[in-house]
Amino acid sequence: MVEFQVPEVDYSRYSNKQLAAVPLAVLVLALLVIAGWWITTGSPVTPGIEFTGGTEMRIQTTASQDQIDATFGQSDVSITPSRSADNVYIVTFQKTNTEALQSQAQQAGYEVLSVQSTSASFGSESQRLALYGLVAAFVGMSILVFLMFRSFVPSIAVVLSAFSDIVIPVALMNILGIPLSLGTVAALLMLIGYSVDSDILLNNHVLRRSGGFYESTYRAMRTGVTMTLTSLSAMSVMALVAYIFGIDLLTSIGVVLVMGLTTDLMNTYMLNLSLLRWYKYEGVAR
Repeated sequence: MVEFQVPEVDYSRYSNKQLAAVPLAVLVLALLVIAGWWITTGSPVTPGIEFTGGTEMRIQTTASQDQIDATFGQSDVSITPSRSADNVYIVTFQKTNTEALQSQAQQAGYEVLSVQSTSASFGSESQRLALYGLVAAFVGMSILVFLMFRSFVPSIAVVLSAFSDIVIPVALMNILGIPLSLGTVAALLMLIGYSVDSDILLNNHVLRRSGGFYESTYRAMRTGVTMTLTSLSAMSVMALVAYIFGIDLLTSIGVVLVMGLTTDLMNTYMLNLSLLRWYKYEGVAR
């Protein structure tokens, strides 16, 4: 059986500014991507059909994508080849008139495999509820962290790391073309839990356990890094298998979690750790 060993990093070689510079630079870049996306599209992240409303139709045909596009002749049509089967396409419309769209596809000789639609009003309500859920989870997490540590710097380190763990995957979703769906919202909520777990583990070992700063850090890393890499491996396998079998929802969830867990490793053991070291040796805790 292969045993994973977490390497002991010599943090004394790096200043607090050096440790914090990389995660903060990535966070700023992610915020710029989201801001640019918001200015360009009117939304910080591209919403999926669950939030915008519309119709998704799966058809089977030997026609090309250009021929399918010409058949419907609408500017709001999105055509994506399905990876689960040959000659199957996922056609997305902003309209919800499913009967007319299905009839149009059948008249063109396409075999309609499935049709599902979401009204614009229901999509708007879903988007609002999803946003409320994310905000409520983040605010609740922040309150709980401040109650646990009752000190500004350790608490803000956890909150800042969790914020970055959400923002960076959202920016990458825009770059990779992953729309915001109910599934990816669930993945972002899971990332809040993962982030808080690893950050609180580090803070507890450093601030509440016996031993020196670097000894406590390494003890926390042996547990935290192992847990995160285990989850990262599982999510990578899930995303890969889902991609091979054409399960787009699970693929998106897996990719978002992989990006978020990777980001969490950087934020926890560089950004959070630099703030904790400053707090312990140079801040109010000295």
